[in-house]
Amino acid sequence: MARDLLRNIIVEIPSIPGNFAKVATVIGELGGEIGDIKTIKMGTMSTVRDISVTCSSKVVLEQIVEGMKNAGEGIDILAVSDDVMHAHEGGKIHMTSRVDVRSLADLRRVYTPGVANVCLEIEKNPDKARYFTSIGNSVAIVTDGSAILGLGNIGPVAGMPVMEGKAVLFDQFVGISGVPILLNTSDPDEVVETVKHIHQSFGAILLEDIGSPHCFEIEERLKKELQIPVMHDDQHGTAVVTLAAALNACRAAGVDLKNAVVGQIGLGAAGLAISRMMMEYGVKEMWGTDRQEEATNRLREYGGTVLNSVEEIMEKCDIVIATTGVEGLIKPEMVREGQVILALSNPNPEIQPKEALKAGAAYAADGRLVNNVLGFPGIFRGVLNAGASAITYPMMIAAAEAIVSSTKQGDLVPHPLDPSVHQMVAHAVERVALSNHS
Repeated sequence: MARDLLRNIIVEIPSIPGNFAKVATVIGELGGEIGDIKTIKMGTMSTVRDISVTCSSKVVLEQIVEGMKNAGEGIDILAVSDDVMHAHEGGKIHMTSRVDVRSLADLRRVYTPGVANVCLEIEKNPDKARYFTSIGNSVAIVTDGSAILGLGNIGPVAGMPVMEGKAVLFDQFVGISGVPILLNTSDPDEVVETVKHIHQSFGAILLEDIGSPHCFEIEERLKKELQIPVMHDDQHGTAVVTLAAALNACRAAGVDLKNAVVGQIGLGAAGLAISRMMMEYGVKEMWGTDRQEEATNRLREYGGTVLNSVEEIMEKCDIVIATTGVEGLIKPEMVREGQVILALSNPNPEIQPKEALKAGAAYAADGRLVNNVLGFPGIFRGVLNAGASAITYPMMIAAAEAIVSSTKQGDLVPHPLDPSVHQMVAHAVERVALSNHS
């Protein structure tokens, strides 16, 4: 019998001799094979174990789970997870010490009484906290859970796995400590006040998965009121990587981005930020469309031109970028010969690249490779290295150009796991930040 379905079953078993044997027997009798067994928690009354079980099908798995529940009084199945869920068990991040404490001399250096001298030095010169504490290498990852991935307003706790993921990427690619901060409010006043009260623990603030339109107000106010870098990744991280993708696409199609007519379909947080980034880069004609009047008014305020429909954008623009989340919104018959089309909604683009190319597009791509991870780690590493107080458009444009210079011929963007990309982005941002200081 083939056994190719692997699941981890987390079970709480009362601490009575023989109970685990009952569970193991049920698994075997119902066609399961036990792999690794990990004790998660051992208490006076019960023990929680993570049992790896391989079986032939979901039906057999369900039978095993039900059989385990009925194997003895008080046995409780806490979770059944696949390999993705298993990777998240216990969380993906953990705070660790950078120094060992193995003697009283170590203790005196890192804590009392030696630490007092460091505290007094920082009291005299608060800027030294960047060097003598973790503040200069820490970023708060702040969310209210109102726009988690493509899942919507699922709340901050449900969004914690995303925030932990950001922290993992910060650590792995650029050595930054990312600390998730979950807020149980979406009120701009409360969010701003909360971040203001805690910001001294961090060298920068990354706003993550905060919905539109309140994300605009929150970011703008924090940028004005704090003296450390603040960036909303769904806006500017997306815009940086999209600018890089557009530059590479234009290079492949033989189009000059600055002199092209660029159209943005969808003016949510990402779409508006992309439009602003394009104009800051030097695009002279930036047009956009959205069903929401508030969104189109924002584009006008930023200096863009509003068109009434997707059809108008497709008819008049040389480069089209779409971030609507509406699968199949762009019909093949709308495509003009020679257009560059970036349909970036995930997992289902506004038009499939193959369809766009068949209809006459000079270049077409979807959003699978346009990942913010190419931008935000290096951007924050650069501003922290430079001691910058803000993230500016020249810095973000430098980040996009660094991504372009790291891209192999024929690719839309570089591979996100290439460590050299993040280092190049960091160096480019740091150079611009330091030049602003001089």
